[in-house]
Amino acid sequence: MALAVYLVVAWRLAHLVRLGRTHPDLSACELFSEEEWKGAYLLAKQTPPDTPPNLRQVIRQIARLGGFLGRKCDGEPGVKTLWLGFARLRDFVRGVEHMRSIYEK
Repeated sequence: MALAVYLVVAWRLAHLVRLGRTHPDLSACELFSEEEWKGAYLLAKQTPPDTPPNLRQVIRQIARLGGFLGRKCDGEPGVKTLWLGFARLRDFVRGVEHMRSIYEK
């Protein structure tokens, strides 16, 4: 069962890496929820933009949460740093959703 879940997660991350490299100007709303892309900025202690950023910007924000440094010579982030960053982001988004459910009662 765990292997099936890991395969789906690995496929999504590999797909994101590929789309981020082939279609970097695609809107982040196409692949991420609003909570996810805004959460990536909040975890990086940056103010989220008013309009949805492009895919490349969000992927780099998430990869920075996983250890990607983003220096000029580093190139684009890979699957591993995206995976580590996405794990932190999902925990954050779940926490925000849980807090919303508590305070909406």
